[in-house]
Amino acid sequence: QVQLVESGGGLVQSGGSLRLSCAASGRTFSNYNMGWFRQAPGKEREFVATISQGGGGTNYADSVKGRFTISRDNAKNTVYLQMNSLKPEDTAVYYCAAKFPFLTKYDYWGQGTQVTVSS
Repeated sequence: QVQLVESGGGLVQSGGSLRLSCAASGRTFSNYNMGWFRQAPGKEREFVATISQGGGGTNYADSVKGRFTISRDNAKNTVYLQMNSLKPEDTAVYYCAAKFPFLTKYDYWGQGTQVTVSS
């Protein structure tokens, strides 16, 4: 079992920045690929970014490329999402998730943190 707790959400104006954190506990953090997802009201949850076990491999949704950066600190069991140039359409609940690299499905999820971007 892996427990994930997100933090860092809040209200920000359009063009502003936020950094989300996701603290992991339980199993060995560095065994897992980590991902960020988001769900806006009335919409399905969507992929935002993912990072490999060691942090050398990252991937982003087209909608956030160039604005968001995913990173991790395995010594602190934490994954981050730096969000810059925020837009109102980035408003959503943001979730972090963990999976083994050889699996396609994310098995462990946090409770989410709300990000609201005002215009």
